[in-house]
Amino acid sequence: MIERYSREIMTKIWSPENRFKTWLEIEVRACEALFKLGLIPEAALKNIQEKADFNVERIDEIEQVTKHDVIAFTTCMGEYVGEDSRYIHWGLTSSDVLDTSFSMQLKQASGIILKDIDGLLEVLKDKAMEHKLTMMIGRSHGIHAEPITFGLKMALWYDEMKRQKVRMERAKETISVGKISGAVGTFAHNPPFVEEYVCEKCGLKPAPISTQIIQRDVYAEFFTTLAQIGASLEKFAIEVRHLQRTEVSEASEYFSPGQKGSSAMPHKKNPILSENVSGLVRILRGNALAAMENVALWHERDISHSSAERVIGPDSTILLDFMLVRMTEVIKNLIVYPENMKANMDKTKGLYYSQKILLELTRRGVSREDGYRLVQKNALEAWDKKIDFKNLVLADPEITVVISKKEIEEFCSPEFFTKHVDDIFTRVFKD
Repeated sequence: MIERYSREIMTKIWSPENRFKTWLEIEVRACEALFKLGLIPEAALKNIQEKADFNVERIDEIEQVTKHDVIAFTTCMGEYVGEDSRYIHWGLTSSDVLDTSFSMQLKQASGIILKDIDGLLEVLKDKAMEHKLTMMIGRSHGIHAEPITFGLKMALWYDEMKRQKVRMERAKETISVGKISGAVGTFAHNPPFVEEYVCEKCGLKPAPISTQIIQRDVYAEFFTTLAQIGASLEKFAIEVRHLQRTEVSEASEYFSPGQKGSSAMPHKKNPILSENVSGLVRILRGNALAAMENVALWHERDISHSSAERVIGPDSTILLDFMLVRMTEVIKNLIVYPENMKANMDKTKGLYYSQKILLELTRRGVSREDGYRLVQKNALEAWDKKIDFKNLVLADPEITVVISKKEIEEFCSPEFFTKHVDDIFTRVFKD
């Protein structure tokens, strides 16, 4: 229900009604600015403010003839206003409306995405606190390394999403620009005041300089930011998928009553939600590439960017909204198996103590090369023969002559690896 509700809000931003609503606001605000400059009679302005409206079906009907969406819109708007419609779109070019409106819609979408990020941050923090000291093996290259806690994994994701939130806030600020500078950006027919007035009323900043369009590096930054956020979600999703693998079985997506995993195999419980996220991020990346390719246009503007933006604007923001809410639900309802985490840790018979023994040997005067040889010899034997690593070290006279057996017992303790968890959590959650 949360996913559906969120999608409905985001989808409304890209509806024809909302798009034309922003166009209407821009056109009326431009008329207000022109009135302040003495270029429109007060009576005409009041008529425009009171009567200006649109009808989506009528716009579509007109566009079938004009083959031009903005002309179809202003024509429809003029039918509501009457004779004073001659002041509508005075000195404006289509991109004055289109680009300013696009920025307004992206800004609206950014607000939803930022709320989504806050929701994900909240569940990541809760899960981190819940499993602050839940021990599990850390892996590098997919191979057992040294113990960590599941809470640290969640804290790491929380910290990453904090950075993504900063990027999203910056991207929102970057695209919060509009332009009412005319056909090639020279303000030849309307002074900069019109642009300044319209942008302020619409919650935007004027672009310092433009051609017929706002320069597309602005939007490229926005869409690459969405792709970056998607990359983090993919990272989280892949980890959930790995942890749910049968051979690992340390965590899994919630499997609801009545849910089915396979049409052929009734035993299957698959990480389909995380797999969805892994697939959808590919679209975000592709759309970010399209946004970057929109940067290079002919001279002061061509129209090649426009068709792509009509797709990537709604698609990317709706997709990321969906992915953020979905991943939030995955983490919130994640089933964690501490007993399996411990069992997996025990599979390597304490090999994860190898670095501590090596460092203690070198600290006491043994060369790193000799220390590595001594520890690796016992580690490989423990691995090959499935023997406890600590017991092999305790029985190795070349090691016990340097480190006492009592010290070895103290060093080979899982708690050794968690002694700074509080310090890390203080850093991550200090705000």
